[in-house]
This record gives sequence, structure tokens and C-alpha cells, in this order.
Amino acid sequence: MSVSSRRPLISGNWKMHQNHFEAIQLMQKLTFLVGKDDFDAVDVSVHPPFTDIRSVQTLIEGDKLRFSLGAQHCHFEEKGAFTGEVAPGFLAKLNVEYVICGHSERREIFGETDEMVNKKVLAVIANKMTPILCVGESLEEREAGNTTERVLTQIRAGLAKVSAEQVSAMVIAYEPIWAIGTGRTATSQDAQEVCGAIRREVGVLFGAETAKQVRIQYGGSVKAANIAELMAQPDIDGALVGGASLDPDEFARIVQYRLHTENE
Repeated sequence: MSVSSRRPLISGNWKMHQNHFEAIQLMQKLTFLVGKDDFDAVDVSVHPPFTDIRSVQTLIEGDKLRFSLGAQHCHFEEKGAFTGEVAPGFLAKLNVEYVICGHSERREIFGETDEMVNKKVLAVIANKMTPILCVGESLEEREAGNTTERVLTQIRAGLAKVSAEQVSAMVIAYEPIWAIGTGRTATSQDAQEVCGAIRREVGVLFGAETAKQVRIQYGGSVKAANIAELMAQPDIDGALVGGASLDPDEFARIVQYRLHTENE
């Protein structure tokens, strides 16, 4: 059972998949699969591409769905000559609740630094949205035994200038880079070890109560087959789900992980 005092959060990151027509169809299918009992037990966010956000927002608000709307990324400036970027204020006006900051693909492919990720975290908070701060190590760092050092360095940098109260409301996602989209996943024990180290570091930086309240997700080839075991770990409070969130049946089973546990 999680040591966090807050409800688990399951987040579906659709990455660069689904045009806005497909996004509407996916949401409609999820609406029939994820029910009241599920939402009473777990918070669920969906993170479509930017071009889909307005369509998904309209569906969520029009049908009074209990899904939370999320974004995959934003710039840290409010406006300016940043062609192709999206300001956090734009997302806030669309009633986005969660914004992923520093996803491994953003760091690895687009060169986002720890400093940039921290600026995004601060900008998201300033616009009254909740950051999902992503941290994780590469395969080389893992094999060199530097997992904890790398992850905690990202934690300290990502949470710079953030208050304890703000951290309490945040989400931190441990997503090992080597597991993203590879079909490989950390064992539940390995994931717990890193998530536990993250919570302890938050406690050192911001105090025990903040460490208890912050939600820590695991991300990296999460599936219905492994979610229950991951969620049984004390320091894992949710999942950041990639490819499996594009399959409504699979994602619904992930959201309903507690049912698998109860039936065992």
C-alpha cells in the first residue's frame, strides 16, 4: 500500500499519435470502459497532442467526464518569438490540469536540460496547473551504477525554487530512459528502490509531510500485465503510461489495476 496520503494518478501519454478525430473516438471508448467506481479510487489524466486538446476538453466538459485533461509539454515563457512553441498560459485557458515536464524523449531528442525543465515546472505552477516532473537514467548510467545519483540530481535541479507547499501538490514520474518504448520495464523492486529514493530526497529537501503528500509515478512500458505488481509497491502512487494508453481496453485495465489485485 502506498505511503502517500493522496490518491493514485494514472496518466495516459498519447505522444505524437491520434489526430483530433481519433482522439475523440478514443475518449468515447474510454468513457464506456472506465466507470464511477474507478474514478472513486483513482485519478486519471489523458495527455493528447496539442492539436487534440480543445476537442478532448470539449468532450470532457460537455459530457461531464471525470478524466483530467493534460498536456505533454509547454514552453516556460508566457509569450514571445518562439515559433512552434506553446505557452503555459494557453494551456491553462483550455482548463489543462497536468503538464508533463522533462519527459525523457524531450530531454533525449530535443535537448531539454535540467535548467529548462525547472523553468517549465515553475511556469506550470505559476499558471495554476500541476507539473508531472519526469526523471530517469539512461542505459549507460544504469549499467555504470549511477541510477540513483542521476535521478536525484534531476530531482534537485527540477525542484529548485519550488516551495514545499507546491511540491506537495506535484507529481514526480520516474521513467527510466532505457525502458521507454522498448518493451522492457524495471522490476517492481527496482522501481520501488528508485521511487523510495526520490521520496526520501523530497523529505530531505522539503520535509516529511511534503514527502508523504507528493505523488510518485512509474513510467516505462507499463501494461495491464505489470501494473498491479508495480502499484503494490509503497512508494509508487501511479503510472505514466505511453503506448498502452492508446489501446482503450488495455488502458482501462491499467486504471482498474486494483481489481486484478483483489481477484488474486
